[in-house]
Amino acid sequence: MRKASASTTLLFAICLGCVAHAAEQEQAAAVAALVTSYHDIDAFNGSALVARNGKVLWKKGLGMADFEWSVPNTPDTKFRLGSITKQFTATLVLQLIEEGKLSLDTKLADALPYYRQDTGSRVTIHQLLNHTSGIPSYTDLESFASEVSRDPYGVREFVERFCSGDLQFEPGSAFRYDNSGYFLLGAIVEQVTGATYEALLQQRIFGPLGMQASGYDRNGPILAKRARGYDQRLDGVRNTGYLDMSLPYAAGSLYSTVEDLFRWDQALYGDTILPARAKERMFTPGLEHYGYGWDIRRVPLGPGGAERTTIRHEGGINGFHTLIARVPEDRHLVVLLNNTGGTSLEAISAGILDILYGRTPAAPRPSVARELYDVLRQGDVAAAVARYREWKQARAEELDFGEAQLNRLGYELLEAQRPAEAIEFFRLNVEAFPESANAYDSLAEGYMAAGERTLSIKNYAKSLELDPQNRHAVAQLNELLHEGVGVEAP
Repeated sequence: MRKASASTTLLFAICLGCVAHAAEQEQAAAVAALVTSYHDIDAFNGSALVARNGKVLWKKGLGMADFEWSVPNTPDTKFRLGSITKQFTATLVLQLIEEGKLSLDTKLADALPYYRQDTGSRVTIHQLLNHTSGIPSYTDLESFASEVSRDPYGVREFVERFCSGDLQFEPGSAFRYDNSGYFLLGAIVEQVTGATYEALLQQRIFGPLGMQASGYDRNGPILAKRARGYDQRLDGVRNTGYLDMSLPYAAGSLYSTVEDLFRWDQALYGDTILPARAKERMFTPGLEHYGYGWDIRRVPLGPGGAERTTIRHEGGINGFHTLIARVPEDRHLVVLLNNTGGTSLEAISAGILDILYGRTPAAPRPSVARELYDVLRQGDVAAAVARYREWKQARAEELDFGEAQLNRLGYELLEAQRPAEAIEFFRLNVEAFPESANAYDSLAEGYMAAGERTLSIKNYAKSLELDPQNRHAVAQLNELLHEGVGVEAP
């Protein structure tokens, strides 16, 4: 009887294992089908990895790492990470805090003696980490892309020229995403240790974790299996604009692979890199749900809509868009590294998490902008506008009619020196999203490109009315009204 019972128990266990394996295979197949369907509509070109219960469920590269040489993406292709870099910078800072070399209350001016004292004495390390410092972000400068982004700078020179503006608000009183804050954190860890930011990453994080495919990206050195960056346009992909990698620095200059980011995710469950106390600090949300280098939220993910804490961050840098999303309670992970810039990854991530929690994901929806672009190539703008109105009634569930779609079409037309056509689509977007400050801002930009100064002023003013924090509208209004005529953002 005992032998029969043991045999039955063993057989039962084997059956359970087979069922679990079959369920994993089914989920892996569903994830593969979902990501592939986004690739098929030009909404994803890159590498992806999905882990379930701490184990890799599926990983694959889709599309091209280099379109000109037809080199495919693979799971070990290296991608620029953009702002995913910030979590590694935050980790270095927290390590130094654990060693007593800094504190969260350390003032910026004390940590970085060459920083301006009047503002630096009011800003803390904590406020730099969670984007509440009030220091203006250098990437918000109107001239950054056109006049700054291609030139190399040393750390101190860049801090003094571009990260030392007057405070936008009292430190700690508001949230404003700030690349200057993380650039300054990189300068601080160099100042405190006497080592370069790049060397510290290798010594303290990448080396100990075996992340051999990760590092600080530079344009010059040959880097095996490096993906090239592209912009996904309505008529296909094109090479992205040049960016000197000394500028993103500790805010966005790292590269990695989906496999190395899985190693990183797993390390965050242990104490090799950060002790529990430091991780608790990192993953405690502040204003706008932001911790230290991560966005932390409770969302309805689990069975029956049970809430789970998600810890995630996206990155965007010339030619690349990236996402890492963790669900620590279940040890799930989604990593999406895309090298056709600008593509939204949130819908893909949400669909993958639906699959992991037993739900049917929303089907990918092709861009209405792409469909309208095809109409424009065959007819005129009036025909395209009429087709948009027709499709919005007949194909509302089939196509993506989100606010970004018409905006994208409008800006591509502006770049092609077709402002009159761009204005038609910006106007259509305002009609569809009348409460969007961004839609009015774009329409104003279209009118400015067409030389319609009065209409441009009117629409920038409307944008500022809807979003008093829209500093782009403030800058453009001051230029249009002649600088200094009292237009100010709070």
